[in-house]
Amino acid sequence: MLTKQQLFSLMASAMLATAGSSAIASDTVAQKVTVSDWLAQSSASDWRELDSDNTLYMELPTGRVVIELASEFAPKHISNIKALVREGFYQNIPIVRVQDNYVVQWNEPDDATPKALKQARRSIAAEFSVKLPANFAITPLADRDGYAPQTGHVNGFAMAMDPGSNSGWLTHCYGAVGIGRDNDADSGSGASMYVVTGHAPRHLDRNITLVGTVRQGMSLLSTLPRGQGDMGFYTSANQYTVIKDISLAADLPPAQRAALQVLRTDTATFKGVVEAQRNRGGDWYQHPAGFIEVCNVRVPVRETPVN
Repeated sequence: MLTKQQLFSLMASAMLATAGSSAIASDTVAQKVTVSDWLAQSSASDWRELDSDNTLYMELPTGRVVIELASEFAPKHISNIKALVREGFYQNIPIVRVQDNYVVQWNEPDDATPKALKQARRSIAAEFSVKLPANFAITPLADRDGYAPQTGHVNGFAMAMDPGSNSGWLTHCYGAVGIGRDNDADSGSGASMYVVTGHAPRHLDRNITLVGTVRQGMSLLSTLPRGQGDMGFYTSANQYTVIKDISLAADLPPAQRAALQVLRTDTATFKGVVEAQRNRGGDWYQHPAGFIEVCNVRVPVRETPVN
């Protein structure tokens, strides 16, 4: 029987050689290495701090939601969101829609006088997908996806890509943050935004600009009262949850920032975490799936350890 350290070494070597293959030795399957096992043996270098220049704090009456932005996928929208933040646009903006098993959305109510903008804009050209650089490094999933030729992760974000057109895009997984828009593809800006709170609506991929993902505080959004109007919109203003403000982490003193780390998705530890989720072990599972899709992969987040 292998020791746990020998087991990790064997699995890490196999995964690095196969770049995400689901095939592993039979004795490693028997030992049923779990996600917790992989995280327990992770090293400090397996983790990264949140990027303060691309981290938003949404302050709700019930607490803080931490959003990390993926600037390489939607740079124009993210630049505009930062402008909106610094102009105070999101102060007292309400959550107007909570649709069960779908999204939470915030923006100015339809009958409200639009806020005056300074540097920020009301519309930005759509960034549904981006051209990938020649040296783009994705940690791919070997499993087939029904919505894209290839899926995987980069820098902690779930994504899909089409190698044929050398294009990539973020995926509508639980916690994904997107830009609300009208029928015009270029009508979004960040003045209206949403978070996916239900089963991954992947049919929205490449139809809406996604800008990032929630790293902490999903429970504050997923437990909000459901709107009873069409598509989950609230029918009266007294049902709104009002956002106190949204700020950029880099604009706050370090003591006011969330001390969080994301597991790096370019590591053997992350590949082990994916494999453990693909072939869930333990005494409870009778029929491990032997399969995983990109939105079922949970990228671990933890509080930064205190030295």
